[in-house]
Amino acid sequence: MSLITEEQVVLDLTGADRHEATRLLGERLVASGRCTDLDTFIADVRKREETMATGLPGGIGIPHARSTAITEPSLVFGRSADGIDWGAKDGPANLIFLIAAPEGGGDAHMQMLPKLARALMKKDFKAALAAATTEAEVVRIVSAEVELDQPAAAPAAAAAAAPAGADATGGAAPAAAAAAAAPAATAAPVAEAPRVLNLVGVTSCPTGIAHTYMAAEGLEAAAKAAGHTIKVETQGSAGSSPLSAAEIAAADAVIFAHDLPVKDAGRFAGKPIVDVGVKKGISDGPALVAQAAALADEWRADPSKAAAATAATSGASGGLVSKVEAGASTGTKIRQWLMTGVSYMIPFVAAGGILIALSFMLAQVALGEQGAIEIVKYNLTSADQYNIAQNFSALSLTSWAGLLFVIGGAAFGFLVPILSGFIAFAIADRPGLVPGIVGGFIASTMGAGFLGGLATGFIAGFAARWISGWKVAKGVRGVMPVVVIPLLSTFITAGLFITVLGRPIKALSDALTTGLNNMSGSSALLLGVVLGAMMGFDLGGPVNKAAYFFATAGLATAGTAADAPQLKIMAAVMAAGMVAPLAMALATTVRPGLFSEPERENGKAAWLLGASFISEGAIPFAAADPVRIMTSSVIGSAITGGLVMLFGSTLRAPHGGIWVLPLIGSFLLFLLALVIGVVVMTTIVVALKSRDTHLAEIDATATV
Repeated sequence: MSLITEEQVVLDLTGADRHEATRLLGERLVASGRCTDLDTFIADVRKREETMATGLPGGIGIPHARSTAITEPSLVFGRSADGIDWGAKDGPANLIFLIAAPEGGGDAHMQMLPKLARALMKKDFKAALAAATTEAEVVRIVSAEVELDQPAAAPAAAAAAAPAGADATGGAAPAAAAAAAAPAATAAPVAEAPRVLNLVGVTSCPTGIAHTYMAAEGLEAAAKAAGHTIKVETQGSAGSSPLSAAEIAAADAVIFAHDLPVKDAGRFAGKPIVDVGVKKGISDGPALVAQAAALADEWRADPSKAAAATAATSGASGGLVSKVEAGASTGTKIRQWLMTGVSYMIPFVAAGGILIALSFMLAQVALGEQGAIEIVKYNLTSADQYNIAQNFSALSLTSWAGLLFVIGGAAFGFLVPILSGFIAFAIADRPGLVPGIVGGFIASTMGAGFLGGLATGFIAGFAARWISGWKVAKGVRGVMPVVVIPLLSTFITAGLFITVLGRPIKALSDALTTGLNNMSGSSALLLGVVLGAMMGFDLGGPVNKAAYFFATAGLATAGTAADAPQLKIMAAVMAAGMVAPLAMALATTVRPGLFSEPERENGKAAWLLGASFISEGAIPFAAADPVRIMTSSVIGSAITGGLVMLFGSTLRAPHGGIWVLPLIGSFLLFLLALVIGVVVMTTIVVALKSRDTHLAEIDATATV
């Protein structure tokens, strides 16, 4: 079946904004029977738009999404005479393609979507669409570039259907030609200039439907125009044909145009790399190719650059990634640097916290009420009965509890160094790891806690980035990443912290710890209310993440105390984060008539999401009705957060929801606080929605 029909063409598209225009296009899919639920599909498209605007340079809009409401891969074309703002920097879009793919679309169908993306890079294709006078003409123009069925036996058709990763013309290079080209490339004189370069690239975008392939097409067209060859690995929805080791080895330079971390980026160690966002691959292909060519010539003239890059990018750290957006505001970057550190720290928190919590549980069974106090005496260094390495007995429950405690404590010992190291990594990439981790260890040793780790992380990151930017003699470049950068940045970070910053930050950390330890009654309740409200405000957004960061970072200073206030904060934050999705699940169950069919379906999924501490389960409801849902969420979550703090429930695990319930101190009171918040939010949501003057219309929609 064709991707596009005459019914899926709108030659005079209108709309106050892109959302209204998208709905008009989506209605054509409903009319053609390819969309079973317009609201669900539009919600998926809008969620995609929130990730990254889908307007492209040259007056193009490509709203797209995978959705459970779509039955088969489909295209809807819209042409706007006045143009509609689709988020592109160069102005509104006149040619709009709504790309709809089933949630689990097969590979054969998904391969057609990259073809449309590539076709949109062709001037004659866009000109023909702009000049078309009938729906049938548009269908003919599009179908000439994008076809669902390709005769397997037709060489020409096979060449036209070649996936990304083809030669510079967009067609697949025959095996014989590739074999002939390899010796030719090898035999080319190294000193020859100008010369034909062998380039490779990787493209990706968050959903992998269009930008991925348009960037690949842009790079291929630019390389061809410059007289070079390029093979692009598209890490998108239609699958990927990975570049071979031989192709990477033969490459003169690499171009990354991506908005997702490049998979197995260590493959490209030792190659000059141009690294940009995916939209640059679409709009600035010639500039990127020229930049890659310049880097290739520079590296060819100075072999030490390749050696230095190999040393800096190879090894165990090759798979590490940091999602810090290029061009983001200073505030956004600071948050992303912090969250990078937290994301790498959390596995240590989870492993250590859960092991320690299990050790306390076993200790109470083996030793009674004093078990949690007694078990913290176990270690690996003493010469008495508490040295678990020398006195472990497989038949002793106490020994198992001691073993779990020692292992969990060891994991906890890495919290501040890892937090610091990966904040520095986010700022300066791999050169920041050594000074960051060493600085974090020193901060931990001095008792400066997570505040010290934050300080050393930022100092190390900026010191390493500054030193990495030095212009040095050629003879020194090879040792910069392995000797000079780690040596100097570590000295600066550690020296500055030990002599200047360490004691004041330790004093501040001690004051914070003392304040937390002294919290009781109204002060604990107030902190819980504030943190709970933050968790319920934007459901996974920056405010929510700030509260979560405060809780997880606090675990690093909780030590092994069973009732540390930081553990109460973690419990309060997790409980508050569970309220909104569970409340919406309950609301859609008790008053289904207040919600549309898609919302009721989302409500079913929200039970599991909420129980698992995934606040984002309430986002579909908040997106459709932000004022009422967010108001209700803030109130319900704040109540739960305050009650958990007041009840004194504790938690060492940074995540898990009901799945870590046995590890929660005073878990019955934890559940009581959660139930109260959920009931309060549900009551407010139902009350506010029941006052809707368009209730009859909502009820009608919900029963369709």
